[in-house]
Amino acid sequence: MFQHLKQAVSGAQILFVAFGALVLVPLLTGLNPAMALLGAGVGTLMFQVVTGFSVPIFLGSSFAFIGPIIYSMQTWGMGATMFGLFCAGFMYFVVAAIVRWRGMEMVNRLLPPVVIGPVIMIIGLSVAGAASNMAMGRAGGQQIMPYDSSLILAAISLTTTIIVSIFARGMFRLVPILAGVTVGYIVAAFMGMVDFAKIANAPWFAIPEFHSPEVNWAAALFMLPVAIAPAIEHIGGVMAIGGVTGKDYTKTPGLHRTLAGDGLGVCFAGMVGGPPVTTYAEVTGAVMITRNFNPRVMTWAAIFAICMAFFGKFNALLQSIPMPVMGGIMVLLFGTIASLGLKTLIEAKVDLMQPRNLVIISVVLTAGIGALELKIGSFSLVGVGLCSVLAILLNLVLPVQSPSHQGIEEGRDI
Repeated sequence: MFQHLKQAVSGAQILFVAFGALVLVPLLTGLNPAMALLGAGVGTLMFQVVTGFSVPIFLGSSFAFIGPIIYSMQTWGMGATMFGLFCAGFMYFVVAAIVRWRGMEMVNRLLPPVVIGPVIMIIGLSVAGAASNMAMGRAGGQQIMPYDSSLILAAISLTTTIIVSIFARGMFRLVPILAGVTVGYIVAAFMGMVDFAKIANAPWFAIPEFHSPEVNWAAALFMLPVAIAPAIEHIGGVMAIGGVTGKDYTKTPGLHRTLAGDGLGVCFAGMVGGPPVTTYAEVTGAVMITRNFNPRVMTWAAIFAICMAFFGKFNALLQSIPMPVMGGIMVLLFGTIASLGLKTLIEAKVDLMQPRNLVIISVVLTAGIGALELKIGSFSLVGVGLCSVLAILLNLVLPVQSPSHQGIEEGRDI
C-alpha cells in the first residue's frame, strides 16, 4: 500500500513537471486543454502497453505541431484538423517499420541532420510572428487587449521563465513555463485583465466536449510530413532516458515498439481533438533528479492527467489565461525550438562550405519563413510539411561531393 502511495506521489510530481508545456500547446492553437490532458494520459497508457510497461516515459503535447495546427484550423476547420492529426500518427508507424526492417541506418540516410536541422528551425521560426502578436495583445490583425498592458504582461512572463530556466535549482528548474504562466496570471489578475466569471460559472465536473473528425485528405497530407521531426525527436528521447536509467531501450523493447506506441498516442489524441503527443525532456530531467526509474510512476501520471481532463473549473481556469501571458512565453519557446535545429546542425558538424548542404538549408529556411505554398487543385502543401518534403527530395537528388572535388572548388575560389 505504501509503495503504491509513493508511486502515486511521484506520478503527480511528473505531471507537475510536464504540465506547463502540456497545456500550452492547446492554449496556443485553440484546441481544448481538457482534450490535451486526456490525449496525454491515454496516449501514455497506450505507449506503456505497447512497450510492456518497461520505459519510464510520459507523452505530452508536441510543440512541432503548433504552427501546422494553427494553419490547418484556419484553412480547413476543426474536424479536418483532427483527421489530419490522426493520420500524422501513421508516420510513426512508417518510421517504426523502417527501423524494424533496416535499422537506424536507413533512417539516417533518408533523414540526416542536414534535413532534420532546418526543418526543426522552421517549426519555431514559422510561428514567430504569432508569438510577437500575442505578446502585443493582437490577434487576427486586431488589437484585442491594450498594447502597453500586454507588453508589460508579456515581459513579466518572459522574464520569469528565463530566470527560472537559468537560475532555479533542482525540480524547480524543470518548470520554467509553469512558473512564467503562474506569475504572469497573478499579475494579470491584479491588473484586472482576467475574467473570473467563466471560472465561477464552470461546473466542478464536466465531460470534455468531443468533436467529430471530418475526412479531409488535403489536411492529412499536410500533417503527415510534419510528424517526421517529432518522430526523430522521439528516438532521441528514448536514447536520452536510456542514458539516465542505464538501459538500452532501443534493443529492449526496441525502437520500433516505442515509435509504434507513440504513434498510437498521436492517433488517439487526434481523434479526440487534442494535440499530438511526444516524449518530454522535462520528464527525463525529473527522472534523472529523483532517480526513480520505475515506469509505473508514468502510469500514475497518466491516470492523474485523465482525471484532470474532467475537472471543469480547472479547464476554465486554463482558458482564462490572458493572451499576452502566453505570448511572452512563446517568444522564448519558439526561439528555443529554432535553436534546437541549429544545435542539430552544429553537433553533426554539417559543412556549409559544401554547396549541397548550403542549398538544402537555404531553400528550406526561405520557403518556411516566407510561407511558400504549393497548390495543386484543392490540395495544398505549406510550412513544415512542404519544407520536410523539399529537404528530403533535395537530399536524395543532389550529389554528395567527394573531398577531392571540394578541394578543387575551394582552390578555384582562391
